[in-house]
Amino acid sequence: MKDTQISIKDDFWNEYTELVRTTVIPYQWEALNDRIQDAEPSYSIRNFRIAAGLEKGEFGGWIFQDSDLYKWLEAVAYSLERQPDPELENIADEAIELIGQAQHENGYLNTYFTIQEPGKEWSNLYEAHELYCAGHLFEAAVAYYRATGKRKLLDISCRFADLIASLFGKEPGQMQAYCGHPEVELALVKLYQATGEERYLNLSLYFIDERGSKPNYFLEEWERRGRTTIWAQGEPNLEVYQSHLPVREQPVAVGHAVRAVYLYTAMADLARLTGDVKLREACERLWANTTGKQMYITGGIGATHLGEAFTFDHDLPNDIVYAETCASIGLIFWARRMLQLEAKSEYADVMERALYNNVLGSMAKDGKHFFYVNPLEVWPEASAKSPDKFHVKPVRQKWFGCSCCPPNVARLLGSLDEYIYDVSEDGSTVRVHLFIGSEVAFETGGRKIVINQKSELPWNGQVEFKISLQEDKGDVPFMLALRIPNWFSSKEPVLKINGESVRYHVDKGYATVYREWQDGDQVEWLLPIETLLIAANPLIRADAGKAAIQRGPLVYCVEEADNGKPLASLSLAEVPELSASKASELLGGCVVVEGNGVVIDNSGWVEGQPYQPLTKHRESVRFKAIPYYLWGNREPGEMNVWLRY
Repeated sequence: MKDTQISIKDDFWNEYTELVRTTVIPYQWEALNDRIQDAEPSYSIRNFRIAAGLEKGEFGGWIFQDSDLYKWLEAVAYSLERQPDPELENIADEAIELIGQAQHENGYLNTYFTIQEPGKEWSNLYEAHELYCAGHLFEAAVAYYRATGKRKLLDISCRFADLIASLFGKEPGQMQAYCGHPEVELALVKLYQATGEERYLNLSLYFIDERGSKPNYFLEEWERRGRTTIWAQGEPNLEVYQSHLPVREQPVAVGHAVRAVYLYTAMADLARLTGDVKLREACERLWANTTGKQMYITGGIGATHLGEAFTFDHDLPNDIVYAETCASIGLIFWARRMLQLEAKSEYADVMERALYNNVLGSMAKDGKHFFYVNPLEVWPEASAKSPDKFHVKPVRQKWFGCSCCPPNVARLLGSLDEYIYDVSEDGSTVRVHLFIGSEVAFETGGRKIVINQKSELPWNGQVEFKISLQEDKGDVPFMLALRIPNWFSSKEPVLKINGESVRYHVDKGYATVYREWQDGDQVEWLLPIETLLIAANPLIRADAGKAAIQRGPLVYCVEEADNGKPLASLSLAEVPELSASKASELLGGCVVVEGNGVVIDNSGWVEGQPYQPLTKHRESVRFKAIPYYLWGNREPGEMNVWLRY
């Protein structure tokens, strides 16, 4: 709804939004300027300075390095929107000035081709990420304009978008092509919404429609390049790039996971804005496959490091997993768009799962170390010595040569308020997707309404809402719809209004109540927080005979720091007797789960003897599990999510 105002006021999440503002954003600016000691260089600012003619040198880093600066600027925009900071805004303005200096007269902007391969623009859409980088520029520009009212970055973006619109399409002389890495499609929708220019919406739809059509552009381009590629060998892998079929015909999620969910996000946007039924059906079909058959319990997606990709249904290995941080962030983007298509709780359930577990776990408590890969099982020695597990890090890194994930985390956490509510255009319905302490202000029937949400998640399920009517003109009717989470087993949530339990209607996973609201009305939404053992579908072979611990939205894991090693010898006892308790001094304060387990008795093993006849000697132990998002914040060691039973 237009003019809806939302601000976060939450004990749990304010810690992270403040961390982003005070630590993550300044730290990442230092990283973009190559000033982090013993970290991989970014080259990002240096590339822009060279492209602007302010320095001499060669291009450094990956071909898509520009996007890191754009995502950082987007995170800055969200921070400035919520808390003005003249010093930070000045730094951002100077970075935007630098970007403008690197832009060509015709609007083109990409430091790799400006520095490294001038004259070869748009010659390798399969791999070169030109449109991908443009998309992140557009997203940053829209966010910065909204936050500050300054148009410079938006004008830079519009000039570039206008150039792209003139080059791509089906008119004579235009390229019938699209980017190997989807991103510009969803960004063009944002640019359209910010400017009202329909050609940007039409261009997004063109890229979606063109993808996977025959003859396939990537194969033609590869032939023109003399059958050469930058990274891959041989003929382009069309499935990896989601270009094997037209998007409306794709039956399952395949290929590079980040590319896939960025593409699906744009498809959902366009399905909503254009009313395209076939596009919507494709979104729903791909959603069912992705989240029903190819998603980890932590909300991670992408099972293999080869192509950072999906593999096949139910193939979800824990120790060689990829589950890239950006992929879960893209899954959250997609879930948000699906909620806008249709308010079904399953979309918000996935959004919440990915947010509290995979995404939050990707960043250390200090805001200065990050995971690119998010495993569910870690053996540090294997990470160091096995070629199959080099990508699985037992500790978070200061930065990466390919550092798409850290600024992606910053911009997501900075914009978290956009994921909590949906208010209908006329203000007659307020839907609460996430239970995060916050305030939402909107209008209905000419009256201004403020709802204050107080939430004690993720540690317990007490959620309260206070309704405030800004003018004393009587009651105001509207419907309040509260998501019914999928993380409890048998108990039902209790809804109370002004202390009295009330019945509610369930609509697509939301508890709805319509009434004439009075100023000062108090709503309690009591969610049962249970510590549960979760089993995996028997078709997920990696988890056969195992269980994971989940409490509310949080998945738990066991670490070597609490339980010794090898963790592979730890199993759940016949009667685990799980108990949860607050550990105020552990990792900044959290709820830990303890339970009865058994470990193999190693005393009978002879040194150097790998095998012997089976015995069932076991020792009873009391194990401790911590929230998955907190793992890896102590000394490096083993970690497991799934335990044998």
